Amino acid sequence: MDESGQPQSGTGEATPPVKGDAGRPAAPTPEPRPAATGRAAAADPGDTDRTGDAPAPADSSSDTPSGASSGTRSDSGADTTPDTASGPAPDPAADDAAQSRAAGRPPRTDEPSPQAADEPTATGPYGQHRAAATAGNRKGPAKPPEPRGGLLMGRPFGVPVYVAPSWFLVAALITWVFGGQLDRVLPELGAARYLVSLFFAVAFYASVLVHELAHTVAALRFKLPVRRIQLQFFGGVSEIEKESETPGREFVLAFVGPLLSLVLAGVFYLGMMAVEPGTVPGVLLAGLMISNLIVAAFNLLPGLPLDGGRMLRAVVWKITGKPMSGTVAAAWVGRALAVTVLIGLPLLTQSGALGKNAEDVGGMDTVTDALLAAILAAIIWTGAGNSLRMARLREHLPELRARTLTRRAVPVEPATPLSEALRRANESGARALVVVDADGEPRSLVREAAIVGVPEHRRPWVPVSGLAQDLTDGMRVSAELSGEELLDTLRATPATEYLVVEQNGAIYGVLSAADVERAFVKAMARPS
Repeated sequence: MDESGQPQSGTGEATPPVKGDAGRPAAPTPEPRPAATGRAAAADPGDTDRTGDAPAPADSSSDTPSGASSGTRSDSGADTTPDTASGPAPDPAADDAAQSRAAGRPPRTDEPSPQAADEPTATGPYGQHRAAATAGNRKGPAKPPEPRGGLLMGRPFGVPVYVAPSWFLVAALITWVFGGQLDRVLPELGAARYLVSLFFAVAFYASVLVHELAHTVAALRFKLPVRRIQLQFFGGVSEIEKESETPGREFVLAFVGPLLSLVLAGVFYLGMMAVEPGTVPGVLLAGLMISNLIVAAFNLLPGLPLDGGRMLRAVVWKITGKPMSGTVAAAWVGRALAVTVLIGLPLLTQSGALGKNAEDVGGMDTVTDALLAAILAAIIWTGAGNSLRMARLREHLPELRARTLTRRAVPVEPATPLSEALRRANESGARALVVVDADGEPRSLVREAAIVGVPEHRRPWVPVSGLAQDLTDGMRVSAELSGEELLDTLRATPATEYLVVEQNGAIYGVLSAADVERAFVKAMARPS
């Protein structure tokens, strides 16, 4: 019945593992290097959110996005600041190895380094405590697999339609309640009344699906991607991943759902007029007409997350020129509506205003009405809050720019020892390493987590190629990307680091997924 319209950001979905280390260290007996660990995705949208889950502003609800650290090109408060030292501090083990080479002996690898594994290593872009490996050893934004949400029923207009497990509970409840009503109207049906009631439950949710398909068709008409349609406990939801560009489109997108429910109610009314009253078809058509009228009237209530709330948002947006103002107004009206439903629905039932005599209302009916009111109020209140969070997320997304979050990088050849590569990075104030071929073309990125995991005394013997991850097409991102487009690009190819290039293909730097996450969290912490 209501639309979340969220980016999708995903949310607890499995992601492919990060590619393993390539190459091999130059030491005769190499020590094992820890593989990079991954981070599960998760939305919702605004969830809210890590880049692995990134917000979408879909619906996903979608929402989870990330944070900020910067290199020399920007100042966003990174946790690790490059030191201008020329190289690693002297190490007895390294001196011993140098003497061994001068004497023609192989370097000794059977004795542990006098430096404890958990003590600080050299200063520089990656010269941090070993504990920092945990923070840097995180997987980038994950590309969510096709969104799930229950039993897949079909793909009208290319949009997957799912039936949530909670629907079966509602279908059983409708079958039981409507079956009791049929027993009073058509007692001759006997036990068959429950089959008729089950048919009514399925037909009612088919009407809800038509309501949601109206939103979907309008969204696709406005070139807004729809992640999925889900039929659930109280109706359905169309997960639209992007916001409408104008208040007029927002109004139309919200209004078509209740409009289709009203049209269906009219169709069922005409069908009811064409059949004999007091028969099974007559009772079914009457029930479907009334239920669609209720769906339309409920969704037209002016509060988010209902369709009427989106229509109110569009009106306020049109008047003020600010979509955020419309969202705030409609969300607070939605919260007021939730309180009204919580208090008013039981009172209306007790007063007999809903068609039942007050003296016929028993104790169990009172408890049932109160429980129903509490569930409806909770759904409306939660949906209004989610709408506010998603609007705030979309408001801050433009602050995420690849150009400002990118770390300066230095190109190094595959056989360059790690210690030499770090020395060059320190001298140039860079905080990332890009492995290039003989023609200067980038081939792989040296993973920060792998660098931190190499003990200092072994860095002269480990080539950078052994710590690098091969570049794929998805790991090359444009320096001009920002906001939702940037997050969508990162979600498409999970990684810890990405090569940022100019429009002419020149290397601009390296973008860390952890930096994007920190930038997102920092932006979300600021008031709107």
